[in-house]
Amino acid sequence: AKHNFEMLKQSLTDQASADGKWLDEQKSAKAAAEEAKASAEGDLQRTTESLANSQKGLETARASCISTAADHEATVAARQEELKVIAEAKKILQESTSGAAEQSYAFV
Repeated sequence: AKHNFEMLKQSLTDQASADGKWLDEQKSAKAAAEEAKASAEGDLQRTTESLANSQKGLETARASCISTAADHEATVAARQEELKVIAEAKKILQESTSGAAEQSYAFV
């Protein structure tokens, strides 16, 4: 009976030792996981802030691009109008001076 008790005691002691090692490993793994989680959360926060800044920059660039495009369209339209006016003025000048060139040469 004493032998059985010693065997049971040794078995329970070995089991308690193994469980203690397992618990220490789990605590160590938990601490490493918590450290990795904290690092990942920091990375996430920095990435989220960077994304927000990039999105603000994109909106600024988009607004600037739209404004520049609108200005360009207005400039092109104004230039087209100016070219029409110049063409019309040239036509009028040619019509009104076409006989003048011939008259000046008629005196020679």
